[in-house]
Amino acid sequence: MDAFDLFRKLGAGAKFDLKRFAKDAERFKVVKSHDQDSLNQLPGVSFFGTKMPLESKVGEENDDGNDEESITGKRKRTKVDEPVKTTQKKKKAKDKDIEEETSNDGQQEIEGIQLMSSQNKAKDPKTKTNDKPSLKRLQQLHQEKVNRIRHQNRINVHGTDIPDPVSTFEELREEYDLDPRVIENIKGAGFQTPTPIQMQAIPLMMHKREILACAPTGSGKTIAFCLPLLAHLRKPLNKGFRALIISPTRELASQTHRELLKLSEGVGFRVHIINKGADAVKKFGPKSAKKFDILVTTPNRLIYLLKQDQPAVDLSRVEWLVVDESDKLFEEGKTGFREQLAAIFLACTSPKIRRALFSATFATDVEQWCRLNLDNLVSVNIGPRNSAAETVEQELLFVGSESGKLLAVRNLIKKGFLPPVLVFVQSIERARELFHELVYEGINVDVIHAERTQQQRDNVVNSFRSGKIWVLICTALLARGIDFKGVNLVINYDFPTTSVEYIHRIGRTGRAGHKGKAVTFFTEDDKPLLRSIATVIKQAGCPVPDYMIGFKKVKSKLKHKLAKKPPRRSTIRTTPRFLFGKKPIKGKRKKKASAKASGEASEVSCKS
Repeated sequence: MDAFDLFRKLGAGAKFDLKRFAKDAERFKVVKSHDQDSLNQLPGVSFFGTKMPLESKVGEENDDGNDEESITGKRKRTKVDEPVKTTQKKKKAKDKDIEEETSNDGQQEIEGIQLMSSQNKAKDPKTKTNDKPSLKRLQQLHQEKVNRIRHQNRINVHGTDIPDPVSTFEELREEYDLDPRVIENIKGAGFQTPTPIQMQAIPLMMHKREILACAPTGSGKTIAFCLPLLAHLRKPLNKGFRALIISPTRELASQTHRELLKLSEGVGFRVHIINKGADAVKKFGPKSAKKFDILVTTPNRLIYLLKQDQPAVDLSRVEWLVVDESDKLFEEGKTGFREQLAAIFLACTSPKIRRALFSATFATDVEQWCRLNLDNLVSVNIGPRNSAAETVEQELLFVGSESGKLLAVRNLIKKGFLPPVLVFVQSIERARELFHELVYEGINVDVIHAERTQQQRDNVVNSFRSGKIWVLICTALLARGIDFKGVNLVINYDFPTTSVEYIHRIGRTGRAGHKGKAVTFFTEDDKPLLRSIATVIKQAGCPVPDYMIGFKKVKSKLKHKLAKKPPRRSTIRTTPRFLFGKKPIKGKRKKKASAKASGEASEVSCKS
């Protein structure tokens, strides 16, 4: 056996002890290899014959001075042997540590040397972890941008899988393949950028999501649901009505019909409105050619057609059902249309149907119904719920009594006002009375209410739009959704019974970003309702006396009672009452009788 084989056997498994010689390793910054360590540990071994063999050297030492060792036959432990034995004893424990490190960290470290393969394995997971945060970071930045847009426009959305809002109408053309002619019609109508409700409601409806949308008056809700309808229908088809829009009043339905005609110009959609029930039976009946696409109507007229012996309208192919002013249509009683709306919903039997409800005010019963009956509902709110438009300057004016209201109106006329002006009263009788008082003030004034014929109402609305009428006296009929361009002043002659009614009344001015003003008269009898209206005004940023906010809240029973039956008010009249009594009538009859007697006497004298 030569010296090399002996070294290989004795030094097998020996390695540099990093724990024991840590300072030396740090000083030199180099870890010696396995062979070098074994050479240092066995300095007595001569590989090239320059030194004596280990056995001879040991023999010399025994001959020189170790008599005891020669007698006993035992060999003393040398200094060279100690590190070899200690390293051999620690071999197993060190190997276990190495195996654990390689299994957990993916690194292999043998004799203090890190292999290249272990470095590659260690770098691979780091590169992967660097990629994952980059993707997450991009998603995070995108979500921050979306949240910033929604926060700036006060868009509040509740639901799942909500699409991002759009900032321009061009995005609708790129992302949703909207007809370019529709985009041109939008810009031709004066709409350059989408409003907040349009930014979020249009993408939701383009994804065929059922929504409940609430936005202030004059915020562009009509365009928000008309554009997706035109995008989904794509082109005219002879399959009957595929979209249905329900409005609470005939005037609002006419306005929606007019907007749809403007937007669909050049595309060829057949948009219809029900004017007379008898004509509609012939036009839309089962024998018709079904050359129509979109129907805009009020609930009562549609129910009349559905209740015919053979229904005059087929709604089985309706894919979109839009309810405008949904809180009004969901009201119970004479003023609401809940029963009619339920019948319309049942008549729309298509499995593809999607429903969208829009309003300027929020009602809890509408939201509850939507959550129970609509699929994967998304609710969209612009700004605080049930808030007035911030573009309207609001004022509360104390007039003392009912007679003070007429004086206040005449003072406004004397000071000068900028027409057009809307004046709201609580009943049809009071509308007539106020009209008879103001017709002699030298201003162009007219009145509109439910008891006037449809032709009269249409003529009044057209005259008011064209500027022929300066002051229009109306009831709650025109408080819902009607868009009169440039109404400068709204006068609440009679105090509104609810905050919702107040929001809709003053919403006739300050539309589409324009400024407007609203003046509300109140008397001592209106104290129970004053607190709720003052709160709405304060939320809009207008000044309100502190004592109004400090009034006690009215009980819910009293609120409902006042909403259904407004307080009785004295008649609007400046003519003395005795002129309208029985005595003046008798006096007139006496005069007529005396005139007749004188006539007879003259005839007798002539004969004679």
